Amino acid sequence: MDATQQRHLTLPNDINTVPQLNEFVDCVCEEAGIDMATTMSLNLALEEAVVNVMSYAYPQGTEGMIDIDAVAGNGYIDFTISDSGQPFDPTVKDEVDTTLSAEDRPIGGLGIHLIRQIMDDIVYEYRDGKNNLTLKKHI
Repeated sequence: MDATQQRHLTLPNDINTVPQLNEFVDCVCEEAGIDMATTMSLNLALEEAVVNVMSYAYPQGTEGMIDIDAVAGNGYIDFTISDSGQPFDPTVKDEVDTTLSAEDRPIGGLGIHLIRQIMDDIVYEYRDGKNNLTLKKHI
């Protein structure tokens, strides 16, 4: 696919809206001609990243919005997740030691580990009071 296509979705920080995210990712992937296995992986990565924003970006009980922008074309697809919650760069998290048993592993960190396994590139930027996390996949 040579033409570039763009899509946008805005969700509140409410985990009950995750099915809308999944539908958005499915639609973007279908339009880009991405196979089902890759679509499922992308859905997993996006869900992990967006649920983390929904759960941690805004103070408990505060409503906030999350913007997801998808761009596909020229052999890649990328998703940028933006929120105006507290600054947090998940790319600086240490790699998870998956050789440790579940009991010996510290809690957390598996989400970004999973995202790193699925995506080809992850870029974080805090700009204009917003967290911007871009997840890129070569297709």
